Amino acid sequence: MKRFHVHVAVPDLPKSIQFYSTLFGTQPAVVKPDYAKWMLDDPRVNFAISTRPGSRNGINHLGFQVESDADLAEIHGRLEAADASVVEERNVSCCYARSDKYWVKDPAGVAWESFHTLASVPVYDSAEGAEPVNACATSKSACCGS
Repeated sequence: MKRFHVHVAVPDLPKSIQFYSTLFGTQPAVVKPDYAKWMLDDPRVNFAISTRPGSRNGINHLGFQVESDADLAEIHGRLEAADASVVEERNVSCCYARSDKYWVKDPAGVAWESFHTLASVPVYDSAEGAEPVNACATSKSACCGS
């Protein structure tokens, strides 16, 4: 099963948490000092917000969260068929999770992330207090609010 993903950069996290909690009728499933995430079932959305230095406010990226490697492989095939320039990231730490992902930009330049979450991690990205080990921490991809 797939879940639509939206990540929005916000200037004031507490104010945005209050707004979106009221809008969604529920509190976030994850709250960190610079990040919050709602795992909604109606509609089925992984909606995340974050405050990141240097990020523009608004839509950071869109995407699909999947529950299996097979679902991720299916989306990867679709991206390649769409002639998108696909960037693969394996076992990356970003947004308090370790995931396998594929990144593309649509014709308008909007970043799309397709990912399978493998585990939770205690930092927003591996560059925070850990040795950079992935493209997220070492590049300017849409990951990590860049």
